[in-house]
This record gives sequence, structure tokens and C-alpha cells, in this order.
Amino acid sequence: MSKIRITKQFTFETGHALYGYDGKCRNVHGHSYKLGVTVIGEPITDREHVKLGMVIDFGDLKKIVRSEIVDQFDHATVFNKNTPHLELAKELKSRGHHVILVDYQPTSENMVIDFAAKISRHLPEHIKLHSLKLQETETSFAEWYASDNS
Repeated sequence: MSKIRITKQFTFETGHALYGYDGKCRNVHGHSYKLGVTVIGEPITDREHVKLGMVIDFGDLKKIVRSEIVDQFDHATVFNKNTPHLELAKELKSRGHHVILVDYQPTSENMVIDFAAKISRHLPEHIKLHSLKLQETETSFAEWYASDNS
């Protein structure tokens, strides 16, 4: 049977700041992120299966990514909890803002690593995460490939 890759794309708005960075991104700012999620597997061949011919139902993939990534990060501000941004995060939270504290500098590179782990944990056993592409601007993105990380 042939292995097939399928991709679902998502968008979400997220703010962040890069503590200690030597450019403008040290300031709190936001991006309209685009996330492409590609999984790989074999299409279902059981003629009695309701999802015959699918690697995974796009709706099932959507539920995983929305739950683990989009619903969490959309309209949130992300800070590295191991920096003085923790004080700013506490102040924003006290004023009702949605803040996410992470164990890493919230660059696209680190976010895509985090997203890969979160998505992989929820995929059916016979489906593997192939790659992620996290685009933060029209010309800038980070990519994660399973083949580079095995």
C-alpha cells in the first residue's frame, strides 16, 4: 500500500516578546500565524469502514490541532517563564489577559518543536506526524520534519 501525506492548514493570532533579544522583537508584538500540519499514513482499505480511502479524516486532524494549538494560542500572549517577563505576565493575567508561560524562548523555531510534541501525542497509532510549517510573516517561517528528528 502507498504512504500518503495529507496537510491541513490553520491560522491564529498570538503575541509574544523575546527576552534579551537585540532587536525590535524584544518588545511585545503579535503575528498572524499560519500553521501547516502534514501527517503520513496509508489510506484505509476496509470497504466496511466509514472512512474508506482516508489516511485520517481532516475533521479528526482539525480537532487535534485546534484543541492542542489553535484554541490555546489564539489571541494569547506567550512569554518564557524563566525571564523577567514573568512579572509582566502576572500583571496581564491579573487584568484578564490570556497569557501562556513556556519553558523556552517563544521563537517560531521553539514553538514548532513544542507543537510537534503536542500534536504527535494525540495522533492515532497508525498515523505519524510528517512535518509542520509555522509561518509568522509572509516571508518568514520555521519548519519541523520528523525525518530530521528521529
